[in-house]
This record gives sequence, structure tokens and C-alpha cells, in this order.
Amino acid sequence: MPAKYSNELGNIIIEDNVLATISGLAAMECYGLVGMASKGAGDGISTLLQMENLTKGVKVSTEEYGITIDLYIIVQFGISISTVAENIIEKVKYAVEEATGMYVERVNIHVEGVRVQK
Repeated sequence: MPAKYSNELGNIIIEDNVLATISGLAAMECYGLVGMASKGAGDGISTLLQMENLTKGVKVSTEEYGITIDLYIIVQFGISISTVAENIIEKVKYAVEEATGMYVERVNIHVEGVRVQK
């Protein structure tokens, strides 16, 4: 369901893929993140997505009270996962709220893997 924002001039409708793109780009700016993984890689094998497929690692749910964003990520080995996740949550929440003017209720981080950077 797309996000809807109303003001005195009319309605603004923002599609979920736009919110996913904003979220993915904001997350990629965070230190310790190697990349996005495909959603729900349940077989235990997570694939690192290329830059043009960032939205495949993001799931956006829009409710009338706010936006929930799920990010599926791969982090760098040797860096605190909790610190990376906290940074991503803050960055994504800020970026989406600033770009859209809408409230982000929750950002969930799903760590799908750990990679050693060369």
C-alpha cells in the first residue's frame, strides 16, 4: 500500500518502491555495511545485491500510523553488528522522514550474512 500524505493543497502518494530506494541508498552510506541481501534468503545462502538492485533488499510496509522498513543486509566482519545496525536505523529513519515528511515508526534490520572485506 503506497504512503499517503495530505495537506491543504491536496494529496501526495508515495509508492513503496520510492521509499525502498531512499532507504537502500541511505543504508549504503553507513560504515560497516557490505551491501544489501535479497529478502528472506531462507536457504542460508544470501546473495550480495548490486547497486541497481538495492530495493530487493528492502521491504516497506505502510500503515495509516507510520512506515515500517525491513532491511536485509550483509555486514563487514570484525565490526560490531549492533553498532552498524543502530547507525543504519538512525540514518534510514532520518533520510525517509526528511525526504517524505512522513513518520517512520520502525526500522528492522535482518543480518543475512557477514563478509570479509579484501
